[in-house]
Amino acid sequence: MDDPASPGSADPDAASAIALDAYSGIVSSVAAALVPSVAALSVAATARSRRGGSGSAVLFSGDGYLLTNAHVVGDATHGVAEFADGSDAQVDVVGADALSDLAVVRARSDLTARPVELGSADGLRVGQLVVAVGHPLGLSGSVTAGVVSGLGRSLPTRSGATARVIEDVIQTDAALNPGNSGGALADAAARVVGINTAVAGVGLGLAVPINATTRRIVGALIRDGRVLRAYLGLVSTPAPLPPELATKVGRRKGVRVVEVVAGSPAHRSGLTAGDLILTAAREPVTNAQSLQKLLFDDAIGRPLPITVWRRGAMVDVIAVPTEL
Repeated sequence: MDDPASPGSADPDAASAIALDAYSGIVSSVAAALVPSVAALSVAATARSRRGGSGSAVLFSGDGYLLTNAHVVGDATHGVAEFADGSDAQVDVVGADALSDLAVVRARSDLTARPVELGSADGLRVGQLVVAVGHPLGLSGSVTAGVVSGLGRSLPTRSGATARVIEDVIQTDAALNPGNSGGALADAAARVVGINTAVAGVGLGLAVPINATTRRIVGALIRDGRVLRAYLGLVSTPAPLPPELATKVGRRKGVRVVEVVAGSPAHRSGLTAGDLILTAAREPVTNAQSLQKLLFDDAIGRPLPITVWRRGAMVDVIAVPTEL
């Protein structure tokens, strides 16, 4: 007869209850840490947008800076941030960058809420628990939980006539609805790893990742109110390296050139569709972020050495990025 205390005779329902309690405990602790610091953001109507805009915003600085989506603030210059404790503050739009869908606003008065900790999306894994905090459909301080459904997704964006793709976007099944935009996507340690930006479909949401590139964008918005970018003129996608090449260079991934814009710096350098980019500025290129982090204001007009794998051989080219 089985010993009731033995592991093999454990009550499945009791084990499920323990697991559920652990899951609930994590979600509850993340909610307790973040709900007070995620505001409902409303921005004033403008001549171009007569209805104004609304969404969520995440307090990330003791100086009163909040991070949100560019599409939430639009072309507004000011608005109101309302917090879960009932307090509110007038905010000014410091800067917005439609091509990353990020914006920064700043409170005009001192805030009682504590800033969140910004983490990094680079260490996320598919299946990892994430928690979304925001103000969907006017429901203050809403919390949903789910998992990372996919990584490395792309999100098309546009600013005037300029189109761009946000790379390395996080896909999650944590429920997102209108109003969640600009809110926090956090890991189990309550570190904000993404800013929720879009509902991709039923049960699917997207978030702009917090990483080295987005941190630089946020810094530029705070400092200059805008992001000055260098332009290469190519569309790329992550791609595996052929086995013999992977062995030679000591890594398995590169970036495949899908399209080169006619007349662009990439076109003038000799890059062509099908090239597999291995290095740029003599640094390994393993994903789109590897390129994007090089294309800021300090790269404009400067030679950028690029090594590609083309028809079984390594080819070196020099591109000179222009201002986007």
